[in-house]
Amino acid sequence: MSGLSVAELDALIAEATVDCYDEDEQVLGLYSVMVDELAVPFQTVVLGVAVTVEDLDLTGRGHIVARCSRGGIRQAILVLDLPLPTPPPPGAQWIEAYRRWAR
Repeated sequence: MSGLSVAELDALIAEATVDCYDEDEQVLGLYSVMVDELAVPFQTVVLGVAVTVEDLDLTGRGHIVARCSRGGIRQAILVLDLPLPTPPPPGAQWIEAYRRWAR
């Protein structure tokens, strides 16, 4: 992780949600910034298996998911549950901000 302070994470959240009126719009704001700023693809390990995070998606239920693949297998994993590699990819601070917002 980037090790951002609570104040820095709160500033990122405020930046992404500045014009948002409700929770649905806030998720969309955070998702939009993540799509623009997170460097994909990147490799990480999920349950001991190396996977490639190819892109992000927003589900109909308002959850941000990472589209992961390994070989021909694809799986969506909630960004809230996605382990990040060390070092994290550029833009990973937005995942941290989203995780803080979701609490």
